[in-house]
Amino acid sequence: MATVPSVSYSITVRLEVPAGGKAVSLLTHAVESAGGVVTALDVTNAGHEKLRIDVTCAARDTDHAQAIVDQLEAVEGVVIHKVSDRTFLMHLGGKIEMKSKVPLRNRDELSMAYTPGVARVSMAIARNKEDARRLTIKRNTVAVVTDGSAVLGLGNIGPEAALPVMEGKAALFKRFAGIDAWPICLDTQDVDEIVRTVQVIAPGFGGINLEDIGAPRCFEVERRLRELLDIPVFHDDQHGTAICVLAALTNALRVVDKSIETVKITMAGAGAAGNAVLRLLLAAGARNVVVCDYLGAVHKGRDDLDESLRWIADHTNAEGYAGDLRGAVKGADVFVGVSAPGILTGDDIAAMADSPVVFALANPEPEVSPDEAREHAAVIATGRSDYPNQINNVLAFPGVFRGLLDAQATEVTQEMLLAAAGALAAVVTPEELGPNYIIPSVFHPDVATAVAAAVRESAGGRARGFTEA
Repeated sequence: MATVPSVSYSITVRLEVPAGGKAVSLLTHAVESAGGVVTALDVTNAGHEKLRIDVTCAARDTDHAQAIVDQLEAVEGVVIHKVSDRTFLMHLGGKIEMKSKVPLRNRDELSMAYTPGVARVSMAIARNKEDARRLTIKRNTVAVVTDGSAVLGLGNIGPEAALPVMEGKAALFKRFAGIDAWPICLDTQDVDEIVRTVQVIAPGFGGINLEDIGAPRCFEVERRLRELLDIPVFHDDQHGTAICVLAALTNALRVVDKSIETVKITMAGAGAAGNAVLRLLLAAGARNVVVCDYLGAVHKGRDDLDESLRWIADHTNAEGYAGDLRGAVKGADVFVGVSAPGILTGDDIAAMADSPVVFALANPEPEVSPDEAREHAAVIATGRSDYPNQINNVLAFPGVFRGLLDAQATEVTQEMLLAAAGALAAVVTPEELGPNYIIPSVFHPDVATAVAAAVRESAGGRARGFTEA
């Protein structure tokens, strides 16, 4: 699927042109003729003979960026000095930092913040460990833990390569919920080692956010940590996605005047995200669901079912459909894809029920082209930022953890997830609700506070144990 220029592939080209003539006016034309978009043109140095100019523009990908540079270089009189990738520049030296919340300007302040004054605080916590939440960063700190095995859509790229993503996650925690989060990138993909490592570092954190750990390993890691720890453990790839999907679907069904209890839902994807989305949809009242993986529909008659797929077979597909995804989509009211790009066509959407809802969330290329789906679907959502109704986990996890930390929750419950989804859906008012606005923007000022309040109320000051549907 063709993509449009994006700021994520933004470059700044520093070049020189003759001070006279048409060279300057030709720069914008050169970028646009190559299919790019000029976002800024700054003269950084001027002389009688030469001008130094920084041309900033958006491209589709790295190859397209190079094509734009080549087009600029072909302009008569242009000399290219430097090409900077703005995304890489943002990441230079990392995106987060630690800084002191208290002044350390003199000996008195040093003596209270550190030795000898800090010893009194340490002894108070030794007498009562619960005071750690009141007297340390524990009350507002989350560990973002990964093994680098399922990073974004990039696969098993390892802990070092996962670090920029985990830094970004920590930055989002701070920006949207005021939470201090820190990346913990583990150089192991052994379940026992992951669990033990997180267990022994847990005293310094108020919550654990598992991130980009591949299925089915992530299920066991999460389950065992929940049993071991007295702080909440939340796997964002699973439960953050599930919250956002349920919130968006709640509003989408309002648009088409259908109910979750009566619609037929076809899902593509039975991994970590698909499993969690399914469980939350069932908890919210969904009754007629068929889940497909790359082998087709999940049903009780398949002989390749692991524990996770067996659970899906036992709780869905009551009619025992055994065909492929295209067959499962026929007549469905809702399609939810958390799987792979380009597995459906516009014709498949046309075969769905009247006023179908399509959530094609594979990123960056959805399961079906949004432009093709739009010809037949009443409501469309994707994981992309260049289409309406972006399903983005940042709508959920900052507020969820804000509520968990404020309530001093010890675990995450399914009731909290349902409450978070309901609160997120309610941010979109009846007056605003429509086919192109079923989920609020990540920058909507009420999102994190509404979700946090719902989780905090559900926790009741202390969270109950998590129970699967």
